[in-house]
Amino acid sequence: MEEDGHPSNAAAVAASPRRARFEERLKFLPVAYMVIAMLLLACIYLQYHISPLLSRKAAHLQMPDAAAAGELRGLIQLSMFVPITVLLAICYVRSILTHPGEIPDDPKWEYMPRDKSVVLAPLSLQETKKSGERRHCKWCGKYKPDRCHHCRVCRTCILKMDHHCPWIYNCVGCFNYKFFILLLFYSALDCHLIMWSMSESVLRCVNIEQTPFQEMFIILFGEFLAFILAFLVSAFLAMHLWLISRGLTTIEFCEKSLPKDGQPAERSMKSVYNLGLYGNFRAVLGNSVAVWLLPLGMPEGDGITFVCDETCLTKDIDATNGIRRKTHQVAQRQRPFSYGSDASELHRMGMNFPVFNHTDAQP
Repeated sequence: MEEDGHPSNAAAVAASPRRARFEERLKFLPVAYMVIAMLLLACIYLQYHISPLLSRKAAHLQMPDAAAAGELRGLIQLSMFVPITVLLAICYVRSILTHPGEIPDDPKWEYMPRDKSVVLAPLSLQETKKSGERRHCKWCGKYKPDRCHHCRVCRTCILKMDHHCPWIYNCVGCFNYKFFILLLFYSALDCHLIMWSMSESVLRCVNIEQTPFQEMFIILFGEFLAFILAFLVSAFLAMHLWLISRGLTTIEFCEKSLPKDGQPAERSMKSVYNLGLYGNFRAVLGNSVAVWLLPLGMPEGDGITFVCDETCLTKDIDATNGIRRKTHQVAQRQRPFSYGSDASELHRMGMNFPVFNHTDAQP
């Protein structure tokens, strides 16, 4: 079923023909760097922290039951590290491979230049030019839906574009924003787990004089790398969670916070697309709360039409008008009184008026 000529689900939009991607191989270098960093950190954690705990190397501490307690800690930390890392890897792959969404190849979205004519935007659109004209992309030659922007790196217009991320060699948009948020979440979780749990190995290698320099250097390097990544990713995740709670994208936040055309920046961060805390997170993570933290499903909506304050108000007004029309049809109006009504009709209606004889009224 279609509404206002727009596809009714995300699959119809995502299935539209896409431009070629991953053409420039040099732009894979940030992705390669991230993969190497994650593998290196995982190897350091498993080889120099988990493995010594499981091999009862903690017995060197010369503490009662230290070896058994260390083995138990190793098993617990390993059981936490493996699923988090697997989910991180899946989210990273899906963030790279999932197309963020682009304007469908449909004639109704094709931009047709008209000389000395103004194409006003439909009332359903929230974003227009200052003149009230419909927004269009001069590179793609298409009209832009709300929250759609052109990415010069991807060379296409991205639906609900948030930003272009070189670390995933992809734009973050409507259909991969959930995977990007989960990537940040599990990356921060993994880095914090490594940083806090591996502090035990840092203290061990520093306190024991017989620790080889190579082992000490690798453990300290892994701890420092985990600390830096945990701090940066956590800050980035906190910012995006705040943006989601306000119903904003990064581009919309920048447009509101930065001055433009000599005008001061907007003080209010209120968004017309704000659906409330639960509604905003549901629009990004999906309808089912059970799969919010899993790299499954698609976001709510099609990336072209969005529910906003005015949309909700219009729906409420339409619903109220519908109730009034229905009530008006059911209710029966009373028959209007006519001076020509006969006495029997008036008596039936319970209206007993005195009847005057015109001859008696004459002097």
